Parts: sequence; structure tokens; C-alpha cells
Amino acid sequence: MRVTRRWVAATGLAAVMAGCTAGSVTGPSNARTTDPDLRPQPNSGYDAWVAAFRNRAMQQGISQSTLNAAFRNAGFLPGVVKRDRNQTEFSRTLEDYLAIVASPEKVAAGRSNYRQRAALLGEIETRYGVPTSVIAAIWGMESNYGTRRGDISVISATSTLAYDGRRGAFFEKQLIESLRILQKGDVAASGLVGSWAGAMGHTQFIPTTYAAYAVDFRGDGRRDIWSDDPTDGLASAAAYLKASGWQRGKPWGQEVRLPSGFNTALAGRDKRRAISEWSALGIKTVTGGSVPDHGAAALLLPSGPSGPAFLAFRNFNVILRYNNSENYGIGVGYLSDRIAGAGPLSASFPPDRYGLTIDDRRRLQKQLTAAGFDTGGTDGVIGPKSEAAIRSYQASRGLPVTGAPSRELLAMLG
Repeated sequence: MRVTRRWVAATGLAAVMAGCTAGSVTGPSNARTTDPDLRPQPNSGYDAWVAAFRNRAMQQGISQSTLNAAFRNAGFLPGVVKRDRNQTEFSRTLEDYLAIVASPEKVAAGRSNYRQRAALLGEIETRYGVPTSVIAAIWGMESNYGTRRGDISVISATSTLAYDGRRGAFFEKQLIESLRILQKGDVAASGLVGSWAGAMGHTQFIPTTYAAYAVDFRGDGRRDIWSDDPTDGLASAAAYLKASGWQRGKPWGQEVRLPSGFNTALAGRDKRRAISEWSALGIKTVTGGSVPDHGAAALLLPSGPSGPAFLAFRNFNVILRYNNSENYGIGVGYLSDRIAGAGPLSASFPPDRYGLTIDDRRRLQKQLTAAGFDTGGTDGVIGPKSEAAIRSYQASRGLPVTGAPSRELLAMLG
């Protein structure tokens, strides 16, 4: 099964509610953007909208001084509108998704950050009951462990999208909450930055989610998810999961092994069964043991019967409150297991529609790059850069230009 979802800048809570985040997969660093389309530009229609909005904001308790500070350097961002209107749906297999969000580099960085922040993560787990490795995994998924928190003015982004009108009411609500953040003094206007759709900080909360769930973990009077110190951001993610129903001491799920001839029609998130029932049907751990009973579970077969199988417990559905994508939930769970020291998945993924395994695709990328056709990486994920490299190679050899990988192409490069 393929899970289709938005692949704009990243994944996360804002990807569900607003359409993007700053970047667990790609996305800007925390340096100020140099893209001219993401800098304020003159727009008389926007200016008129802001003038009318000021009255609505004051009616909701926003002071004139807060509005003045917020809009002093804010303005219309044409690049934000462009991104909002041109979000492309890409279909990614779970194998490709995990190759990106739980790559060896991402796992190594996660383990390093996990060790460095062990004391803090332990304190957060004690208070909220969410495992340290799960908190670290969400941090990695949402902002690449704080290195990609977004660099665009949230006031500019949300006001631009509210003015544009495609989701005007939603973004006006985000703008109001952004102004309340400034009015309460959690951050200065210059520090209120995030993704192009307003997702903010280490764990990419949109303003309304921040208002409901962000916490001041040290009691210093500010809920600061923007600074280099990730304390409030990580604690806020844990607080959100706890409020969403996280069960202390219970896992998200685990990889399992199916018996030969298993009825795959029993799989699906809405087909939960007691562990005793799954065991009676022959499901075992990947090492052949009995599956521990952590309550009712759903069987997930994201790559079909020949790929990895998972039993997902209640906490898996809690992760989905952050982003309602099965790939995301498995990604967080798998990355958290790897950060905690577990090895790769036991089962292999089946070949793709071109008959290539991920090792084949990695070899293809390496050979194309070595031949002078840069694929932009060798992670085994055939994305736009790899497709462009394939097209260039095909054109240089007088072949039909398809941009598609194949076993024949791999052999030709061999």
C-alpha cells in the first residue's frame, strides 16, 4: 500500500493542519531566508486587508501596541502564496519514507542528541509519561533535532495566507494566536519565525496548537519553543501527546512476523484485535516469540504481505494526532526504536514497480553520479534530482528520455 501525503517542506502537526512544516526532510535552516519571494513586498490589497484586520484583532483583545510591533517589519510574502497553491502530492512508499526520515545519518544524529539531552528527556518523561526516545524521534522528524526550525516571519506568513483567502478563516485564526503570543511576551516579534505556513520551533507547533499545549517547563514565565534551547519545545510535544491520550509505560507498536498463508484482509488500522487473537492466528515477534500483551492492536501491512508487518497499539494512534499519516506514525515509532538502540527492520521491502530493490536504486544513483550525472545523494529514493540525472543520461546516450529507473539502465551503467 502507498500512503499519499503532502511532501512540501516536511512532516508534522502543521502538515495536517496547515499544509507544511519547516523541515524534517528538507526545508530551510535557521539562517534568515535569502529568497526574495519570502521577503515582504509591496501589495496594496494586502495593506488594505491588514488595516481592516486591525479592528477585528482589537475586538478580540489584541492591543494597538502589539499590532504595531507585529506589523512593523511584516508584509506580503508572494512566495508563501506560491507554495500554498503549488503543493504537489507525491506518493511515497514506506521504504522511501524511512530511507529519508530514519536514514543512518538521522539515526546517528538522534542517538547523539539523545545522549546529550538524556537528563532533560528523562525529566520530561517523568512528568508526562512519554518515552525519551519518542520525544527525541518527534524532534528529529519535525526539525531535524532543532537544526531546521524555520526562518520566516510567522506574522507575515499567516497574514499573507489569511489575506490570500484560500484558507482565510483558518489562517486569520493562526494570526490572532500569533499576536497573542507576542502580547503575552513569550517571544519578541523578531523571534517569531517558522515555516512558510506558520509552524514554529523545535517541534513545529502552529499557533493554535501552541496556545493549547505549549508549556513553560522550567517556570521562567515564557513558553519558548524558538530558541536554541529545546527544553520548552520538547516538553510541549510530550504535553501534547499526553493530552491526546498517551499511555505511560506502553509502546507504540512493534514489527512482527506473519505465518505462511496469513489472511491479509485482517490488516488495517480500524481492525483492532486482542493480542491473544493475533497470537492464535500465528503472529509472532520477529525472533519467533510471543507478542507481549499491551492491549488491543491493529495489524499494519504498509508494503503488502511481502514487506514488514507491524502491530500498532493505542499509542500509535496518539502519534497520529501529531500527523494523521500511517507513514509518519511508523516513522516516529521506528526512529524512536533506532534512537534507543534497536537495529533496522527485520523484514525486507519488496522490489519497487520497476523491479528494483533499495540497494539497486542506491547503486544506480552511485553509478549515475560517478558518470557525471549527479543524483544529489545515494539514499535509494528516486526523487526529482535522480529523475533529472536519469533523463540527462538517457539524452546523452540517444535513449528514450523517460526519467524512469530500470534494471536495463542499471545494467547499462554497470
